[in-house]
Amino acid sequence: TAGLATVAVRMPDHPVALELIKVAGVPVAAPSANLSGKPSPTHAAHVLQDLDGRIEAVLDGGPAGVGVESTVIDLTAEAPVILRPGGITPEELGACLGEVIIDSDVLAGSYGGDSPRSPGMKYTHYAPRAPLLLVTGNGPAVALKIRQLACAEKCVGRRVGILTYSDSSDFSAAGEVVVAGRRERPETVAAGLYSALRRFNELGVDVILAEGLEEKGVGLAVMNRLKKAAGGRIIQV
Repeated sequence: TAGLATVAVRMPDHPVALELIKVAGVPVAAPSANLSGKPSPTHAAHVLQDLDGRIEAVLDGGPAGVGVESTVIDLTAEAPVILRPGGITPEELGACLGEVIIDSDVLAGSYGGDSPRSPGMKYTHYAPRAPLLLVTGNGPAVALKIRQLACAEKCVGRRVGILTYSDSSDFSAAGEVVVAGRRERPETVAAGLYSALRRFNELGVDVILAEGLEEKGVGLAVMNRLKKAAGGRIIQV
């Protein structure tokens, strides 16, 4: 309930998670397997990076299938409202539920105010250690802006990380490049996003410049996470 008047219910489709619930014999309530505000884990090793020494064991079911967290829908209103976009897209929900509304905080990447309707709407979730700047807009203009920003940061002695895609521009000369997937296949970006953000922590960069995606399909979920990771630092070109 997260202290709210509503209750959230989630049903996994992973055989290990389903067997855990079956063996427990009761509904399972648990927090996420990461420290608050940190990038979510998509591998067992990520869980240990955050929680080693704080938990007794990890039940390893392999890499997360979707990557980003589940879609959260508010069904208390007349029309369903997406509070957190995830692997199940607005288009897929609309096909079976009819009209589906996307909460304005989702599109803005903001935090749902003092009383968010879902914990996933709170804080600068999903953020790496280094500040992240998100650049969105036309592809060539985004690439040019990222190179300009990288040059300015390097000129003052900062180590620059660049979050990009395998079918995007070559930024190898501009900074430490981490590829999160294919721009034209946003589901691959969703699967690789949190590993990419954690990789920047390992590289020890001072600032991260991230290339935006089209907010369609799973791309909506990816951009929601990137906007939250950016904490409002967004440039539109």
